[in-house]
Amino acid sequence: MFPSGAPSSEPLSRESFDGVPLGELLERARFAQQEARLDDGLALADAIWHRADAEGYINEQAEAGRLRSFFRLRRGDLRGMLDAGERALRLMRPLGASAATCELLRWMSLAACELGAYEQGLACAHEALKLAGELGDLRLHAIALNGLGACFERMGDPWQAERLMTEAAGLLRTNASPYERVVTLTNLCTVALGAYHLQRDGAAPEQAARTLERALELAREARPHSLALGDRYGIALTASNFGEVLLLMGRLDEAEPLLIEAREASERAGFRLLDWRLRCMLAELQLARGQASAAWQQLQSLQAETEGDADAPGPPPLVLRQRLHHASHRGAKALALLGPSLHHLEQARTLERRRAVSQLMAQSQYFVSRMEAEFAGDPANAATRDASEFKDPLTGLGNRRCLEARLPPLLRAAEQDAKPLTVALIDADGLRNINERHGHEIGDRVLQELAQLLRENTRGSDLLLRWSGEEFLVVFPDTIADRAFEVCERIRASVSVHPWSELAAGLDVTLSMGLASAPPYATDLLIARANAAVERAKHLGRNRVALA
Repeated sequence: MFPSGAPSSEPLSRESFDGVPLGELLERARFAQQEARLDDGLALADAIWHRADAEGYINEQAEAGRLRSFFRLRRGDLRGMLDAGERALRLMRPLGASAATCELLRWMSLAACELGAYEQGLACAHEALKLAGELGDLRLHAIALNGLGACFERMGDPWQAERLMTEAAGLLRTNASPYERVVTLTNLCTVALGAYHLQRDGAAPEQAARTLERALELAREARPHSLALGDRYGIALTASNFGEVLLLMGRLDEAEPLLIEAREASERAGFRLLDWRLRCMLAELQLARGQASAAWQQLQSLQAETEGDADAPGPPPLVLRQRLHHASHRGAKALALLGPSLHHLEQARTLERRRAVSQLMAQSQYFVSRMEAEFAGDPANAATRDASEFKDPLTGLGNRRCLEARLPPLLRAAEQDAKPLTVALIDADGLRNINERHGHEIGDRVLQELAQLLRENTRGSDLLLRWSGEEFLVVFPDTIADRAFEVCERIRASVSVHPWSELAAGLDVTLSMGLASAPPYATDLLIARANAAVERAKHLGRNRVALA
């Protein structure tokens, strides 16, 4: 066996696999996983996979498939990881629900979302959640909820992500292990960072500053738990998040040693994607110190590596590519390199649009799946009703039929569980005048862009509807009036600064918004109160939010 009861840490060669029992090889592979020896571990897992397949050992092959997926994920080979994961799942699913299958599905959901394959990511995350429910394991359920939240964070919806992760934290309360604490705190920190960027760029700087303070608290709390756990990737990731928050706060001297520590650890272990992210952050730190030339050289080198390295296991994640182009734009601009500056800005915006479209497609499928699930219990409805009946054809939002189907159950649940629920009625000021002055085609484009701005500034769990010609309705479950007011202010501000003149010269769009909170737990009463609040907002001068 192995000295001191542990597998050998000597470098592995394919010859050393011959004649060794599969169980012993699996122990070596698990030890390589613990020690973050990615190349050795992957070579072992591949060898076990092929040998178990040839000898007919299904359980061993399934476990090797899970490990093959893990090592590819840590090495940054996201597409290879998804391929290996699918192959492993074909063996694991017939064996029944297990913690290992839940874990593999969570890894796959993260890999898919990093690549922008949001529908695949959501499907994996939901399957993991379903299996955790079948197993009745509270801890697995909490980790699976975190995985689903991570999907929404990568899709650009940090508010839905935070709700899911907070729910997961509530399931464990004070009984969380160091691993579960690291997962929850690190994910919540990542979510807060994502929300910060959206708020900072969405004309809400005071709210962004508060979000960054929360991210700092989460990063500081996660750090000792990761050190206690001893997982090398977790230690590097928590140091990376901690350093990033300090960097964004302008505390550069505190950020630098954390970023360097994380970068050195990532480079040693071969955590390629984390290493790329850290190199980008170190270049951003140089930009913050006014070292534009050094930062530009570093970013150019990194850009060439991520785009042109034939030996790289796969492309960088969509979010990282955006970040690289944003940083390169800033570096080129500081050096007065106008051509490269414009190129990188255009590339960043192209990726943002691609991400937004992928997000909409995934959320649309998510919406349809939920509607199908709601009517699955009523065969008569399922046979006669199409999901398209619940959508407004112009904006893609829900319509009044959707409201009739969705809001009553939400109100019943809020009343039974004594949870808050807030409704916002939103009126596009002067849309009739816009139609008369610029034409109905421009008016329709305005409604479509307003629908998109609503999607970008709300959670996936919020119900978005086109209520009438120029009115929208948003239902915020589990949301008190003050929190809904903050969201509506963010929406109003985003609409105010939106470049409407690109649609038509002289075009300007504002919103008057009214909020009403349950109780009462009745659709007509809530909407009537919200409508009264809209009228008050208009009376006070429009372009504002009013409470019922």
